[in-house]
Amino acid sequence: MARLLGVEIPNEKKIEYSLPYIYGIGLPLSRKILAATNIDPNVRAGELTDDQIALITQVIQGMSIVYEGDLRREQGLHMKRLLGINCYRATRHRRGLPVRGQRTHTNARTRKGPRKTVGAQSKPGAKKGKV
Repeated sequence: MARLLGVEIPNEKKIEYSLPYIYGIGLPLSRKILAATNIDPNVRAGELTDDQIALITQVIQGMSIVYEGDLRREQGLHMKRLLGINCYRATRHRRGLPVRGQRTHTNARTRKGPRKTVGAQSKPGAKKGKV
C-alpha cells in the first residue's frame, strides 16, 4: 500500500478514489489536488512514482488543508466546548440522537441504532400456565 501523509491508501484503486482515505479529503478536493498536480485521475495508486507522491504531498500541504490528526483534534475541541457550556446540541450528542432538528418519532435509525423492543416481562415469582 502506498503511504501518503502518514496514511496507507489502497494500491488497487484509482488515485482519485484513494486520496479520500485521508481524513479531511473528499472526492471534490481529491480532484482539485490531481488537477493542480497534472496527474491522471485514472492512474492506480500503486503505479505512482515517488516524485508524484511527493508532489501530491507538497500540494496538499501548500493548500493549507486541515487533515487527519489536526482535523480530529479540532473537532474534538469543538465537541468539548459544546459539552462544557452544556448546550442543547451537546445533550443531543450525548444521548445519541439527531442534532440538527430531524424528527425521531419514526426515523433516525442511523443515529439511534437498531430498535430496542420494549415488552412485558414476567415476574420471577409469577405462576406459569393456566390458572
